[in-house]
Amino acid sequence: MKAAHAMIIGLCVMLCATTLHAQEKKDDTRTGWFQKAKWGVFMHYMADTVCKAPTVESWNQAVGSFDVEGLADQLASAGAGYFVLTLGQNSGFFCAPNATYDSLVGITPSKCAKRDLPGDLSAALKKRGIRLMVYLPAGAPDRDKEAMEKLEWQNGKHPFWSYRNGTPKGEDSRLVSFQNKWESVIADWSKRWGKNVCGWWFDGCYFPDAMYRHPDAPNFESFAAAARAGNGDSIVAFNPGVENPVITLTPAEDYTAGEINEPGKVVCEGSRVGTAQFQMLSYLGPNWCAKPPRFTAEQVVQYTRNITDKGGVVTWDVPPDGVTGRILPEFLEQLQALGKALGTAK
Repeated sequence: MKAAHAMIIGLCVMLCATTLHAQEKKDDTRTGWFQKAKWGVFMHYMADTVCKAPTVESWNQAVGSFDVEGLADQLASAGAGYFVLTLGQNSGFFCAPNATYDSLVGITPSKCAKRDLPGDLSAALKKRGIRLMVYLPAGAPDRDKEAMEKLEWQNGKHPFWSYRNGTPKGEDSRLVSFQNKWESVIADWSKRWGKNVCGWWFDGCYFPDAMYRHPDAPNFESFAAAARAGNGDSIVAFNPGVENPVITLTPAEDYTAGEINEPGKVVCEGSRVGTAQFQMLSYLGPNWCAKPPRFTAEQVVQYTRNITDKGGVVTWDVPPDGVTGRILPEFLEQLQALGKALGTAK
C-alpha cells in the first residue's frame, strides 16, 4: 500500500511539474517578450477616421501615403516595444489585400487596400526592434450591408444581441457559418504575414457563452488557431468590452484585452489574470482616436507604472496625424516622456 501510495504521489508531482513547465514554455514563447516590452502604442487608422467620405480610390490613396518609416522613427524615439494597427472595422475598408475576403463578399472593386500596409510597416518596425500587432473586430463590418449578407453576420438582428454573455436557444445561436468564414479570412492574413505579425486583438467578443464556449469548433480555440495560422507564437486577446477589474474570457487567449476608459482607476494585482498576461488598453485623448491629450505626461507615467511595476503591460491609443499615420507632436511628447521614465527609450 505504501509503495502504491508513493507511486501515486510521484505521478502527481510529475504531472504538476509537466503542467507548470508547459505554462512556463507558453509564457516564454508567447507573452514573455510582451511583458518585457512593458508598453506599446495603438492606432485607429481606418477609412472613416482618415477619409472624410471614403471610396475605394481615396482609401487606396490614404494607405499609399502612410509613412511607415516616419512612424517607426517616432515609436523608436519613444521606446515603444510594439505597435497595434487596425486592419479595419465597421466601414468594410481594410488596409491590406485578402483574397479570401474578396471571394466571400464578391465586392468589386475590392475595399481591401492594394498596398499591404501591415507588411510594409512590420518591415520598418523590425529594423528598429519593434513588433507589430493587429486589431480586427470579431464580427463583420456592420456598415457594409453587402459584406454583412455575404458573411452571414447578424448584428442587431440576432436574438442574443440585446444582452451579453447569454446562452440563447436556436439552431443558429452560434452563427457557425459566419464564424467559419471569418476564421478563414483571419487565417489568410495570418499566413500572408507569418512571423511579421506577433499578436492579435479581437474586438466585440460580447457573447462568449453563445458563440465561443463550445467543445467543438468554431469556438475560442479555433478562433485563436486561425490567428496563429501563419505564426504559432502570435499572442491573442478577445475583448468582452470595458470591464474593470480586467478579466480574461478563456484560456485560449494569451493576454487580457483590457479595454479601460479610466486608467487611473484600474487595479493591477499582478502580472496575470488567470492564465493570461495582464494588459490594459486605454486612450491618451478624450476618446478613441481623438485629440487633444486628456492627461499630463506625469499622469501617463504614473498610470503606466501602476501596472508595469507589477508585471503588467499597458497600451496607449493615439490618433494618426492625417493619412501619413504619424503620431501628433503633443502625443509623441507624452510617449517619449513615458519611455524615458520607464527606461525603454534609447
